[in-house]
Amino acid sequence: METCASFAGRYALGTFSGADGRRFAGLVAEDRVLDLGRAGIADTTRAVLERWDELSPELGALAAGSGDGWTSLADLRVHAPIEPRQIFQSGANYRTHVIDLMVAHREDGDPRSEEEVRAATGALMDSRAAHGTPYVFVGLPTAITGPYDDVVIPEWCTKPDWELELTAVIGREAHRVSVEDALDHVAAYTIANDITAREVVFRRDMPEIGTDWLQCKNAPTFTPLGPYLVPADAVGDTADLRVTLTVNGTTYQDESTKDMIFDVARLVSHISQSARLLPGDLVLTGSPAGNGLHWGRLLTDGDVMEGSVTGLGTQRNRVVR
Repeated sequence: METCASFAGRYALGTFSGADGRRFAGLVAEDRVLDLGRAGIADTTRAVLERWDELSPELGALAAGSGDGWTSLADLRVHAPIEPRQIFQSGANYRTHVIDLMVAHREDGDPRSEEEVRAATGALMDSRAAHGTPYVFVGLPTAITGPYDDVVIPEWCTKPDWELELTAVIGREAHRVSVEDALDHVAAYTIANDITAREVVFRRDMPEIGTDWLQCKNAPTFTPLGPYLVPADAVGDTADLRVTLTVNGTTYQDESTKDMIFDVARLVSHISQSARLLPGDLVLTGSPAGNGLHWGRLLTDGDVMEGSVTGLGTQRNRVVR
């Protein structure tokens, strides 16, 4: 049970259940929740997003009201806020994070000093930002779990790591949209922790193939999501939000989104050139610096992760092996 809602703006959306176990789309305002199904609006948050242009003014009016049907947030369980059809995940999208990874993964016998590797990688990332395109792969909805649920590490995973990320939520279908128009298709933002099995990121048996995103990213519970969907107009400019993650109270990630190589608009536009983005789809914008691999401290049984992004609330997940 969650006792406090903290997010930007007057309201947010989420998925909840009460004592009867029935899940429903809820409008969150302060520390109370309105069942949108029983209010005759929509049974799921994805259904809300499919009518976002029509419903968002009505949701704002409901949040400001004091009618019947509200339940205390403390009496409800908070689930992942949405069940998306598609998940698009951005890799290598924070300058400092990529530099740290290149240092950590440099080959034995590389004659360059750490400073030389950092300088060369930094120059490459600056060139990417100016002339390149984002690197995006596809995730599975079955990896999603709730913002306060356990993250279960399978027995084969020896190097589980965290990656807290700002996540854009699509509210209007997007296909081949321009960078200038891309944000018109983003309805809300939320938080995702893109858990990664570091030891299987690269296919060592087939190095020419590259990365194995299926195994390293998509085990059940490997994507804690939420707690809420916060409307984009309440979040405002995403160019300088703080992304922070602690493990057992120690801060490991604490970075601004201004370190992104490609911002939200460029990511959404780029993805839409190949795929058709649908309401409720997620665009994970990449992990900032401070992952466990960098610190030499990976996740272990009993760890508690707390992750927050400015204006989007906080998720809290216990690690279970």
